[in-house]
Amino acid sequence: MTQKNKLILIDGNSILYRAFFALPLLSNDKGVYTNAVFGFTKMLLRVLEEQQPTHILVAFDAGKTTFRHQTYGDYKGGRQQTPPELSEQFNLVRELLDASSIKYYQLDQYEADDIIGTLSHEATKQGFDVRVISGDKDMLQLVSDHVQVHITRKGISEVDVYTPELLLEKLTLKPEQIIDMKALMGDSSDNIPGVPGVGEKTAIKLLNQFETLEHIYGNIDQVKGKKLQEKLMAHKDEAFMSQELATINCASPITIKVDDIDYQGYDSNRLSSLFKNLGFQSLLDTIGSSEEADANKSNQLTDIPVEIIEQVEDIQFSGHEALVVEMVDDNYHLANIEGIGIVNADHHYFIPADIALNSDSLKTWLEDPKQTKISFDSKQVTVALLRHGIKVKGIRFDLLLASYLINPSENNHDIPAISHRLGYQNVLFDEEIYGKGAKLKIPDLPILAEHVVRKTKALYLLKDKAKQALKENQQEALLNELELPLAIILGRMEAQGVRVNQQQLEDMQIELKERLETIEQEVHELAGERFNLNSPKQLGPILFEKLGLPVIKKTKTGYSTSADVLEQLENKHPIIAKLLLYRQLGKLQSTYIEGLLKVIHDDNKIHTRFNQALTQTGRLSSIDPNLQNIPIRLEEGRKIRKAFIPSEQDWVMFAADYSQIELRVLAHIAGDEKLIAAFKEDRDIHTQTAMDVFHVEMDQVNDLMRRQAKAVNFGIVYGISDYGLSQNLGITRKEAKAFIDRYFVSYPGVKDYMDRIVLQAKQEGFVKTLMQRRRYLPEITSRNFNQRSFAERTAMNTPIQGSAADIIKKAMIDLDFALAYQGLSARIILQVHDELILEAPKSEIEKLKQLVPEIMENAVKLDVPLKVDYAYGSTWYDAK
Repeated sequence: MTQKNKLILIDGNSILYRAFFALPLLSNDKGVYTNAVFGFTKMLLRVLEEQQPTHILVAFDAGKTTFRHQTYGDYKGGRQQTPPELSEQFNLVRELLDASSIKYYQLDQYEADDIIGTLSHEATKQGFDVRVISGDKDMLQLVSDHVQVHITRKGISEVDVYTPELLLEKLTLKPEQIIDMKALMGDSSDNIPGVPGVGEKTAIKLLNQFETLEHIYGNIDQVKGKKLQEKLMAHKDEAFMSQELATINCASPITIKVDDIDYQGYDSNRLSSLFKNLGFQSLLDTIGSSEEADANKSNQLTDIPVEIIEQVEDIQFSGHEALVVEMVDDNYHLANIEGIGIVNADHHYFIPADIALNSDSLKTWLEDPKQTKISFDSKQVTVALLRHGIKVKGIRFDLLLASYLINPSENNHDIPAISHRLGYQNVLFDEEIYGKGAKLKIPDLPILAEHVVRKTKALYLLKDKAKQALKENQQEALLNELELPLAIILGRMEAQGVRVNQQQLEDMQIELKERLETIEQEVHELAGERFNLNSPKQLGPILFEKLGLPVIKKTKTGYSTSADVLEQLENKHPIIAKLLLYRQLGKLQSTYIEGLLKVIHDDNKIHTRFNQALTQTGRLSSIDPNLQNIPIRLEEGRKIRKAFIPSEQDWVMFAADYSQIELRVLAHIAGDEKLIAAFKEDRDIHTQTAMDVFHVEMDQVNDLMRRQAKAVNFGIVYGISDYGLSQNLGITRKEAKAFIDRYFVSYPGVKDYMDRIVLQAKQEGFVKTLMQRRRYLPEITSRNFNQRSFAERTAMNTPIQGSAADIIKKAMIDLDFALAYQGLSARIILQVHDELILEAPKSEIEKLKQLVPEIMENAVKLDVPLKVDYAYGSTWYDAK
């Protein structure tokens, strides 16, 4: 006889609140508050052991505003703000649920009660037994022959289990009468008014006599007591409004179904790791040993029927496939494709590379935009297939980007790591299959096919989980409208590459070598002897013993000659400036000139790789080589850009960059009226700040004042401290503090923003950009001052820097579309933070001078105008 399905529905907000106030304010060794999570976990483990559910879900409230506020604006209006010590634990509970392989759900404009009511109705129709766990007696209206409601009575350890019989015994009411009881007596916790002066006893007495609210008012003359009649009639509208407010919506537009929340048991190893991190030592014994955990693991992703394809025509495409293009080398510009995995609901295909890359049928499918493809790293797929003449289209989801958006602080976003985080344990890491380093090799076909298909299957299964997390974070548009389209554009940019004049770099190499030799000789003359300039052991005694310069810092091995030490000594002796220049030019030579010469491809181009899923702010970075980091402070560094030239004859390089975009974003986010006005009137913001802070007129602002104002303007964006500013400007901390204080007096909106965003980060555990990009900051509640201070500065900066990064990404998408729409040959080839570099025919320059700034300045609408500067020339250096 098969066991009947049992569904557990947990009111997450209610149980967390009860646990928080029932237990002392506990925290772990990292300073993270854990009392609510601990109480919730104990309750959850007890429920799992006692109830043995086949399906389970934890429902959360989505926010402060619900559809009920349309009926009554003051609904829940009397509630106090959630303590920050509790707010920061909600994310920990979600981590706990993820580790327990238990799904959770919330829905905008609806409450956890509505989600639970809707799912309980759906489940009972399917023959489930349902158990609702909550501290809210509103849930009693859901009680039925198949729905028990467990109400926590004392803290969360004692529970009353309500059935129709117990409800009748305790309250002498039927489940459907609970709504009308609330309508009459109201609910102070939810600010439901009810009828003033009618308490629980009177409400029950009335319902015992008349059964329903409608019958009470239909027979008002029969209500005993004239005063009660008058109260009821005077507040009839409030009573029926309260009835509406108290009614759980059991037909909410939820997107999750009962079949989606099946429960296979938790992984003891994964849960124990989380318990150790949270400091829940007392709970470790309750979750069993590793052997038990292994026994509880579901057989997900085992016994996959791999179909190794010899004829692509044999593949049965469904129009909705997961796609993995398998490469072992990280640099997909050079890596061999080992094979292609394709998985749909019914089939698990592996196509060996020699068959895949020579198949017109596969090319047709890959290039068909109507055939939906789920990918992992769509940029990599785009570049790899372009190398074989295939322009892949129809990619509608990217798991790498989704995982990165969900939590950018994770340091591993490959398929196995994501699989393990989301509950599929049977996906091996590439190193386990291929080895690494000198031992790396491609295994035999059956093993290769099994591994690739297993990853592709995981990709197919993980999409829905990742989509749900994105939806809960309000990040669907961030993926679908920003990151995914950008990935395809970046892929085309990388494949296109940037042409390099190799001879120019080689000439610079010779020139720099001669310059370095000259500086070395000059240093030897100033020192009075020859020595190795690159050896701190030899340099230290020269500077601090022979030349008698003051010792700034010592290390275990002798004198420190680090850059910060030399910079402090720069005015003490002419040898220091030459040493600093020698180091700067030496780095240019080794890192950039020689480095660039090593990575020029056969097509005389450099094909960098943009990291789209690395930085926690959302900024792009680039590697192999890093073209965003070519030094421009030194003229010698700027000259490196002369080697970057258009790839076509009679073309030019066109560069456009946002002017002070982070300060403009700060003005918008902070809403500071004076800052906004300065940008709207196109004033020089650093001169304006100097005028405001020093209380002088424009013609009285000197270079020093403007330089100090500039340092503060950009420092404020990064949450600069008085110490940091004092180091930047070479002034005392007291002077720096006074400067920052005067700035905040001049721009109070900025100060309010800084205070507000730090408080918000402490309450929610994260900050977000204008486009909903999140950055989690667990250290913001740390007891360690340095960790907490860094997190607070990060909280101030991330919404600004991250929003600026989002804006230029949006501009890239808009500009790419506009260039294609207008039939122009110009194309974007590089992005360097706030700057876009294009190459274009000379004949299109006049058009670009109008089009590029217009597109970039209108990428988003802020309270201040965006401003774009542009230039063009025969090399990247000339486009300045």
